[in-house]
Amino acid sequence: MTRSYLPLNSLRAFEAAARHLSFTHAAIELNVTHSAISQHVKTLEQHLNCQLFVRVSRGLMLTTEGENLLPVLNDSFDRIAGMLDRFANHQAQEKLKIGVVGTFATGVLFSQLDDFRRGYPHIDLQLSTHNNRVDPAAEGLDYTIRYGGGAWHGTEAVFLCYAPLAPLCSPDIAASLHSPADILRFTLLRSYRRDEWTAWMQAAGEHPPSPTHRVMVFDSSVTMLEAAQAGVGIAIAPVDMFTHLLASERIVQPFATQIELGSYWLTRLQSRAETPAMREFSRWLVEKMKK
Repeated sequence: MTRSYLPLNSLRAFEAAARHLSFTHAAIELNVTHSAISQHVKTLEQHLNCQLFVRVSRGLMLTTEGENLLPVLNDSFDRIAGMLDRFANHQAQEKLKIGVVGTFATGVLFSQLDDFRRGYPHIDLQLSTHNNRVDPAAEGLDYTIRYGGGAWHGTEAVFLCYAPLAPLCSPDIAASLHSPADILRFTLLRSYRRDEWTAWMQAAGEHPPSPTHRVMVFDSSVTMLEAAQAGVGIAIAPVDMFTHLLASERIVQPFATQIELGSYWLTRLQSRAETPAMREFSRWLVEKMKK
């Protein structure tokens, strides 16, 4: 992108004068003359075709335009200063903001973060979790990790892993299940996707649940499995994301039948240019998922 002309000296002079509400104090801070600050501000006002200060009995006061401009410059100069300090201390880092669906975060990513940080100490990784409904543009995310078919409008997606679904329940409930049809004696726990239990029951050779069957809907498989452990009902969830619960026998997979309705994907908006940190994270994660 070609930027319009940025009068940096004038912007710096205005920012200092606006913080102090004084040309004199701004001149001292920037080690220039009072007249230099005055001239820079005048040049900026001409460039913007608006007045930034008005003189009052006690000194200067910002106009509405000046009040709008000041916080933008404060933030910009602070970020530049922070980056320069990192270079000066040999600690230059690149921020990487990733939104990850909670099930994948707890099932895979969290256990691998130490490995990533050891291998890429120059990347400041910032994570947030979501329930698979996410707006990467509004949230300023570089990448999102999602569950689905890999096709999202305006998005590029890299395959991470399959996510087969199967019933999971407490050991007490599992002991009373002798055939898949017995599942229908219990409350069914599922995500917002309505077809999961119907698809699984048909794959197991049974009739699907009736429209009036008792169902609890969750926006996170993690909380769904908490309910399953408590004996609330039988969950249908991605088995590979809960191997720790299966290993501890807090959760049981009563039947071997599994279905595939989606996979996990690393996605980015096509409008978001890849940075070196993004490429490094993508390569690292894809390699991790191959092991």
